[in-house]
Amino acid sequence: MKSNSQPIKLFILVVFSCTSLLVSLTPVVAKPTLVSSPSVGAASQRHPSDAKTILAQATTYNQPALPPGPPPGGRVRGGAKRSIGGCPITKHDLTALVSFTEANSVINVWGKTTVEHPSWFFYVPYTKDLPYAVEFVLQDRDSNEIYKKAIALPEKPGVIRVSLPTTAPALEINKQYRWFFTINCDQEKNSPPTFVEGVITRVELNPAIVKELQTTELQKRYAIYAQNGIWYDALTTLAQLRQKNPKDAALQTEWQNLLGSTHLDDIAAEPIFSE
Repeated sequence: MKSNSQPIKLFILVVFSCTSLLVSLTPVVAKPTLVSSPSVGAASQRHPSDAKTILAQATTYNQPALPPGPPPGGRVRGGAKRSIGGCPITKHDLTALVSFTEANSVINVWGKTTVEHPSWFFYVPYTKDLPYAVEFVLQDRDSNEIYKKAIALPEKPGVIRVSLPTTAPALEINKQYRWFFTINCDQEKNSPPTFVEGVITRVELNPAIVKELQTTELQKRYAIYAQNGIWYDALTTLAQLRQKNPKDAALQTEWQNLLGSTHLDDIAAEPIFSE
């Protein structure tokens, strides 16, 4: 009997050991399912760079309502047509980096600024080796010319900046101004130029927002402008940040988000040139 009981005890011991081993392994197998869908907070704690990108994606541009009175109209893209002496067709048309709305096929290009001498940004598909005449014009509401300047084409296609100099009359608060950016590819001027146009209005922010802008860093300033629907100041601030930090992935995401908010995603990857 003793000789028979020993194998039985050994079998029971082996079964008990295997069962204990399986029980001890169960939590190990289950652990990955507990962290397979981490929260945003957990992810940002593990990866600071991810948190920066998440913060960038959170900034949104709030499109303001159109100003009272007749709709501003405008033109976002040049839409060059192939013709004798006219502008050749390119990968991207001449494009104004602007906020606009579209309803029933009617486009209204209108944006706000808070500064007396703002800046505009345009994607230009043509280069300086071409003999094209390029011009920027700013008019008041009565079509009186406020400022006019011949613009030099860049070395390669990309986004250029045009600023209203301090020598030009300052924009007055709550007044509308119409701007035009024109490229004439026909030296004989027998073909129509390609152009973009829109309306800009200088507004005054409330004192609380002004104080916040004065005491915050540039990147947060951009977010304040964007959230308050100040297109031109948001765009200029972000362009400055990108030029200072060209490899910053979070700023690139911000730029893509801002241009994407106004359906200009195709221009987001184009280089930005200094003025």
